Amino acid sequence: MNNKIVEAYYQGHCFKAYELFGAHLCEERGNKGVRFTTFAPHAQSIQVIGSFNGWSCEDCYMERVDDKGIWSVFIKDAKEHDMYKYRVTQATGRVVDKMDPYAFYSELRPNTASIVADLDFSLWNDEKWMNKRTKNFDRPVNIYEMHVGSWKKAEDVEWINYREIAADLIAYLKEMNFTHVEFMPLCEFPFDGSWGYQCSGYFSVTSRYGECIDLAYLINELHKADIGVIMDFVPVHFVRDDFSLSYFDGTPLYEYEKAHDADSQWGTANFNLWKEEVRSFLMSAGAFWLDKYHVDGLRMDAISNIIHWHGNKDLGENQGALDFIRRMNYNLSASFPGVMLIAEDSSDYPNVTKLTIDNGLGFDYKWDLGWMNDTLKYLEKDPIYRKWHHNQITFSMAYFYSERFMTEFSHDEVVHGKKTIIDKIWGTYEQKFAQLRTLYMYMFTHPGKKLNFMGNELAHFREWDESKENDWFLLTYPLHDAFHNYFARLGEFYQKEPTLHADDYNYESFRWIDADNADENLFSYIRRGATKDFVVILNFSPNTYRQHRFGVLSNGTYNEVLNSEADTWGGCNITNPNKVKAEKTPYNNMDHSICVDVAPFGALMLEVKKRNTKPKAQPAAKATKKQTAVTTTAKKVAPKTKAAAKAAESKAVKTASKPVKKASTKKKTSAKVKKIID
Repeated sequence: MNNKIVEAYYQGHCFKAYELFGAHLCEERGNKGVRFTTFAPHAQSIQVIGSFNGWSCEDCYMERVDDKGIWSVFIKDAKEHDMYKYRVTQATGRVVDKMDPYAFYSELRPNTASIVADLDFSLWNDEKWMNKRTKNFDRPVNIYEMHVGSWKKAEDVEWINYREIAADLIAYLKEMNFTHVEFMPLCEFPFDGSWGYQCSGYFSVTSRYGECIDLAYLINELHKADIGVIMDFVPVHFVRDDFSLSYFDGTPLYEYEKAHDADSQWGTANFNLWKEEVRSFLMSAGAFWLDKYHVDGLRMDAISNIIHWHGNKDLGENQGALDFIRRMNYNLSASFPGVMLIAEDSSDYPNVTKLTIDNGLGFDYKWDLGWMNDTLKYLEKDPIYRKWHHNQITFSMAYFYSERFMTEFSHDEVVHGKKTIIDKIWGTYEQKFAQLRTLYMYMFTHPGKKLNFMGNELAHFREWDESKENDWFLLTYPLHDAFHNYFARLGEFYQKEPTLHADDYNYESFRWIDADNADENLFSYIRRGATKDFVVILNFSPNTYRQHRFGVLSNGTYNEVLNSEADTWGGCNITNPNKVKAEKTPYNNMDHSICVDVAPFGALMLEVKKRNTKPKAQPAAKATKKQTAVTTTAKKVAPKTKAAAKAAESKAVKTASKPVKKASTKKKTSAKVKKIID
């Protein structure tokens, strides 16, 4: 028994509880077998039953190894792939068969047995990727969020294997210019319709898509292709199913004692984040995926339910839960430098992406749910009425620099009767596509990292259904195919141009040209870079504006580099093919101006190169310059003073400024994804 792990576990500081608990292949006293260890302080007795003993518990009683609740037994001749359960005689005398809370693998639902698994994979050869990964503050981040089970289906098979999708997925991500893929939860869960967000096995790879080594293979191949992997993680609540964590030893071991606190809004049980053993369980679960599967980031679900009791601001802050999330993020960043920690948080709680030593929560990024909601609500409206809601587009820049925000259109926006992104937009079929193209020009030129759920790039009209694969057949329709190519081009341009990603969180990188032209539904701004600027113009009206004047910061020649209404993308082809010379005519409070044609529901981007440029002076508190990783390991205590802690944090922080490879220009999408469609 590792006494250091045991001590840290009880103190709520353990990040490697999975090395002690669970089912571990080993050799003891010359005998090969499995050591089973669990935590159940109020159980009267526990037996291990499984395929190795005919599901009989006569000779497999676990022994208490301490007075606080750890039980363990070595079973000779138990081996990899053996199934097992814990038969727990609970505090009340009730006998129930439980899955192993620390199981590494499990039976396919509806069966619930845990399975002995060996995680010492020999396939890893992703050292190059692992050594260079960073938190990407000054790099492009374009995330493809996906549900593994419905991205692609095979005939006569309920789910496709991790290995089977590897080649097609990598090719697709590269061609569409995504930098990362985000998997919806891959831990074990009983109900398909929960999509993994109602978890039962926090250390167990879901058996729906293959075995542990199959997932490791997929991630290894993604890394070799220079694609990062983010996984959804749910540290808030768990399923109430009797076979799982709920009342594991007959008492509220993992959940709150009071039913009001334990009952979540999803019909699940809230974790008691005040309890040290629960903290160690969840922190170890987060570290487990980073350690054993080389995952590059965790997107943590429902953080508002950690910040406030039941996610309700009126109920006050949950200080114990806040202490937990700070502790977890602090140590995850220390133990796994370069890993991204992303918060899905719908609250206005401050300092979510600030250092923990400054009373921040220690996340690297926060989903900008406000931006998403405001933008989509604006586009739902008839253009006649949009002028009264103009601020729904401009408001995001009023608060953007308060956190490191990530603009996102996730799975939550395309389910439960909400309609898909394109279908939310007002107008005819053709008008919807025109506005969709403008919307994505806006997204890719707005400061912040990017995330889109699978199907958005196809312009799905059908809401997402976890039982059906992506509507790949849409690429046989001209406007869908054209939009697909346009989306890929935006991703390519975003990756290639440092102006659009290197200084996201520096307020000097963005300037409005005109944020107040509500009458014409026009928005214009400048993305400022070290060597070039980009002028972006968005028209959310059905009107054509000929030789419309816009102020610009500098003299020079402006070249249109992308226009959403080019016929290549299915547009009306009102573009600006000739270079535009800036005039010394003041406009929009700027010394120079340009005149350009703007298509109905169109967007355009113009490039101007700078002359005799000097490096810009950076703000003293520039968030993009350093990572907010911390220096202590999970086993260390924090520095004694705030000054010492800050110094330690800064020492461990790495810059993320390596050059980004150019993405190659692609041609027709329908041909590219023919293999996927077929």
